[in-house]
Amino acid sequence: MSTLDRARCSLKAHPMALDAAIAAGVLACMVAGSFAVPHGAKGVTWGVRVPDPLGLVLMTLAAAALVLRRRFPKSVLAVTGTASLVESLTGDPRAPVAMAAVVALYTVAATTDRTTTWRVGLLTMTVLTTAAMLAGPMPWYAQENLGLLAWTGIGATAGDAVRSRRAVVQAIRERAERAERTREEEARRRVAEERLRIARDLHDVVAHHIALVNVQAGVAAHVMDRRPDQAKEALAHVREASRSALDELRATVGLLRQSGDPEAPTEPAPGLSRLDELAGTFRSAGLPVEVARTDHGTELPAAVDLAAYRCIQEALTNVRKHAGAEARAEVSVVRVGGSIEVTVVDDGAGTGAPGDGGGHGLLGMRERVSAVGGTLTTGPRHGGGFRVHAILPVTTRTTAPGETA
Repeated sequence: MSTLDRARCSLKAHPMALDAAIAAGVLACMVAGSFAVPHGAKGVTWGVRVPDPLGLVLMTLAAAALVLRRRFPKSVLAVTGTASLVESLTGDPRAPVAMAAVVALYTVAATTDRTTTWRVGLLTMTVLTTAAMLAGPMPWYAQENLGLLAWTGIGATAGDAVRSRRAVVQAIRERAERAERTREEEARRRVAEERLRIARDLHDVVAHHIALVNVQAGVAAHVMDRRPDQAKEALAHVREASRSALDELRATVGLLRQSGDPEAPTEPAPGLSRLDELAGTFRSAGLPVEVARTDHGTELPAAVDLAAYRCIQEALTNVRKHAGAEARAEVSVVRVGGSIEVTVVDDGAGTGAPGDGGGHGLLGMRERVSAVGGTLTTGPRHGGGFRVHAILPVTTRTTAPGETA
């Protein structure tokens, strides 16, 4: 940092010292100007008169008042204006005490609003100029009287311009800060949405396959001693479910890679085209599943297709976990107008509802369905069992940024 920059920072940190320096400079200019005779033989002459004592007192008083111009701008203007008024009425020729009033008027204009500037500025110009023209020792049309009017107007105008510039700079700074906060909030919102999406995908993948692994492992442990062939078959299902879980988990985690990563997965997301395969995995785990479809030939958007598949997967997983060992499940996919209706029902007699364990399965289904503009209803069936019903639009309407799903 240069010496000039250090001095500037020091003055900003001590505004009273800066005002004292300004007051000293104004006093020096006023004293120097008081030695000039405005109407000499050859125009303005210097060093031919000595200021009168009253003029020196008024100049000193007005300059001293400028030290407090930041704290009490209007009071300082009143003091300097009064001193200038007295000098205008008594001085012959006048000392330039009005210079302090001009600085004080500039301070008022720079620290207040435009309405106050107009009122105070017009009042100061009118009072000082009128007093000098009517009661001063010189004619009303004298150059000094017109100069007093011009200088007070310049002080008010310059102060208002500085205040306006400060307001513009402050507005720009606030807009920049607001834009930065908005960008940060948008980034945090996108991160939160991405984390929620990843968590939902991982739950859909892991919960389904781990439930199957748990069931088959229990079967294998139960029949290991009496029916080893059936135990081997159950362990084979465990191995197959584990492999499928690892494959889907690898594909899901691979979505986090950069688009230019050559190892990024290229396999499409699962959809209703794999519904029979999904039902087969549950049948192999001991859950009878019947599938009925009337949506053949319907082309679904990728988001809707994935949402329908995940809803069925999660619903069947809940049936296997909560409905009991003797439960049966029915899956139907029906095209109704511009919507696809997906229904999963069971006749289980389990005592625990899918949401009783503190999981996020039903919440994840609801979020997926809402994200594509659909509706989801879940609840117990009359006579026993549980029902999951999702209505998904054939033309998807994804949730807009900032909209709550």
